[in-house]
Amino acid sequence: MTTEVDEIEASRAPLLDHLIELRRRLLFCMAAIVIAFGASYFFAEQIFAWLVHPLLKAGQTKLVYTQLFEAFFVKVKVAFFAAMMISFPVIANQLWQFVAPGLYRNEKRALLPFLLATPLLFATGAAMAYYVAIPMALHFLLSFQGNVGGVQQEALPTMGSYLSIVMQFLFGFGVSFLLPVLLMLLERAGIVTRKGLIGARRYAIVGATAIAAVLTPPDLMSQILLAVPLIVLYEAAIIGIWFTERRRAKEAETAEG
Repeated sequence: MTTEVDEIEASRAPLLDHLIELRRRLLFCMAAIVIAFGASYFFAEQIFAWLVHPLLKAGQTKLVYTQLFEAFFVKVKVAFFAAMMISFPVIANQLWQFVAPGLYRNEKRALLPFLLATPLLFATGAAMAYYVAIPMALHFLLSFQGNVGGVQQEALPTMGSYLSIVMQFLFGFGVSFLLPVLLMLLERAGIVTRKGLIGARRYAIVGATAIAAVLTPPDLMSQILLAVPLIVLYEAAIIGIWFTERRRAKEAETAEG
């Protein structure tokens, strides 16, 4: 422990040096986003075509825009979202480089797996949204087309509204799948405990249902597709905390021995 304390003491710097270091890290992040945005804007049409693919599979072959600048802003939004995805590893690395000098060695070992798991879990959630939830939601929403009471109903989704729905799904599922990381970090910080999470299981089920109702269209299947994984991830976090508790107990026994 003394060695670790000495390492942190040696890494201490005046406030101004920390601010300069923070500015340098932020400039790296901004440069990564700008470069990624430029590349993404060049391929924005192909990226949007990929996002539109579920709509085509659902049988809708037309997207309209009702304002002259809507198509342009959709292209900009697509490029920006793609740039954030592409530049995330750089942003995460810069954040880690800024925070790591102030952490003990065991804290670094504890936090690094969470940092590595974050993009994997986010990508898993986004993939589930793209390949499962979005097609099912589109099938439900487009099912209202047809002759209703002698009136022909036809869906004419705009580019902006469709992009908003897709982004809502992708980010909603992606962020929701980070639940185990959040709960395990809270446990490491001493804010929650495994017993507390077990005792709050019924509230977690209600919370998962409420989150699913907010992030998905008002069809039961889409809500179930998000609520069930959230509940499973909650249980996975409890199991993960149990394993980390056992590991910390063994490390403590080894240190005492």
